[in-house]
Amino acid sequence: MDGMNGMDPHHHHGMPSGHGPLTHMTFFWGKNSEILFSDWPGESSGMYALALIFIFVLAVLVEWLSYCRLIKPESHHVVAGLIQTFLHAMRVGLAYLVMLAIMSFNGGVFLVALAGHALGFFLFGSRIFNKATPTPPLAKSADLPNSSC
Repeated sequence: MDGMNGMDPHHHHGMPSGHGPLTHMTFFWGKNSEILFSDWPGESSGMYALALIFIFVLAVLVEWLSYCRLIKPESHHVVAGLIQTFLHAMRVGLAYLVMLAIMSFNGGVFLVALAGHALGFFLFGSRIFNKATPTPPLAKSADLPNSSC
């Protein structure tokens, strides 16, 4: 005990110290981490690299879903609305997964998430590859008509 209202600083999720992983509350560097799932990637360098690639791809997919218009204007309104709702739910779900991965406080995860979002925006949201009229600022491109991939 260290005077923190009877709390042991090494206490984790109801388990006494020495049992279970340490939860980081500040950024740290290293491959020994838990990202999204218990014991994943663990202490393996290969699994850590796979986890970083996975988070990078998730971040790129979030940006792709944010800026691609997959519904044709002539689509039936009900069907188009259902598809649009499904794609929105997918985008938000993937964005939450990226956020939860960043909450591992691993510096490498933070950097690859940032890089994935940046590359995704560069490819799908910037004017470089988008021949359509630029969208107004502060508007979500995924909800605007006439935007394309």
